[in-house]
Amino acid sequence: MKIAVLGAGVVGIAAAWWLARDGHEVTVLERHPGPAQGTSYANAGLVSPGDATAWASPDALKTFFKGLYRRDLGIRVRLQADPYFYAWTLRFLRECTTEKMRANTLVKLRMALHSRTCINLMEEETGVAYDQRKRGIVYFFRSQHSLDTGTTNYRFLGENGLPIEIVDRKRLVELEPGLAGAAEKIAGAVYSPIDQTGDSRLFATRLVALAKERFAVDFRFDTVIEGFDVERGRVTAVRTSNGPVAADAFVLSLGPESGLLARAYGIDLPVYPVKGYALTVPLDDPAKGPTMGGADEDRLIGYSRLGDRLRLTSTAEFTGFDRSHRPENFRTMLATGHDLFPGAFDERRAEMWAGLRPMMPNSVPVFGKARFENLYLNTGHGHLGWTMAAGSGQFISDLVAGRKPAVDPTGLLYEG
Repeated sequence: MKIAVLGAGVVGIAAAWWLARDGHEVTVLERHPGPAQGTSYANAGLVSPGDATAWASPDALKTFFKGLYRRDLGIRVRLQADPYFYAWTLRFLRECTTEKMRANTLVKLRMALHSRTCINLMEEETGVAYDQRKRGIVYFFRSQHSLDTGTTNYRFLGENGLPIEIVDRKRLVELEPGLAGAAEKIAGAVYSPIDQTGDSRLFATRLVALAKERFAVDFRFDTVIEGFDVERGRVTAVRTSNGPVAADAFVLSLGPESGLLARAYGIDLPVYPVKGYALTVPLDDPAKGPTMGGADEDRLIGYSRLGDRLRLTSTAEFTGFDRSHRPENFRTMLATGHDLFPGAFDERRAEMWAGLRPMMPNSVPVFGKARFENLYLNTGHGHLGWTMAAGSGQFISDLVAGRKPAVDPTGLLYEG
């Protein structure tokens, strides 16, 4: 078929790859001048089934309300004149029970594990290089109390298929010698050996070149999507700033903008933007940097080693579609980077960035047909877009082909 993929972030590009691999004629439409210029530009770099715990939880509920008046938390909430924010918030609150958190976590874990298999298959088939490291990820805690209470969710993941090791300070430094200088400040950690890291923007950019060369995928950048042409229950074309694009099927992967377009056509798609901050800095002394990815669970800061660069990310801020940032937004990240890896980098060389995660209230991405018989959703990946991108693309290719999906679809398909 002729298939139009809407969005050239890592999720859309991975979908285009798998669809073209199936033999379809694929066109990708993107408003930015190149691939991975939005949410995929500078995420944490973690391909992390170990981070599959659903955000909506009893603990998140408490932090969400504290975020209304405190600015020192990982979750910050800015009240807005946006009725959809309040509608989304009500849905989010309904998901904040232990029972729903665990059910949503299992769905995310299933897709994250499948996606890890898929990205490694793509790497084997293409030889694509994206500063990947396959040494695992450490999720560490600064106090014995936070270690004792914070490992509960990881143990749940471990009981449901994720290999984990709960380690003390000594074992942590054996696994990650980059943390030796901060070891006395850390009580222990959870080590997920199958987690890995890599640069999503580099992956997306190089996959675009490979998709053009191998499958003649047509990427149309600087193309703003304006709407759909619809006839008899089918989308016949996408209206764009560069004219209509007709196709037999359409895949919606517009990140945080997915909900805006869908709702214009009566599709109940509760994707809402959640802002995150990232900085990327060259390592002046790579030997003093990390050798694998990690997360400071007390400060809610993730990091990864991307070649000779360090990526640090933090914060979930509810502030609509505001992508602005100021130097003070990165102070805690920089302080934590110096604290963990003293002497590794000069913060004056850091690139600062802010982007929007496309978040569903249950923090589970959504797939499948929505209202029109040839419109497929592939969006709402939240904080695990990079982790789930490859598997999501493979899953969409199964749905379009009418095959039995390679991953159990329970909890993933659109039910609006």
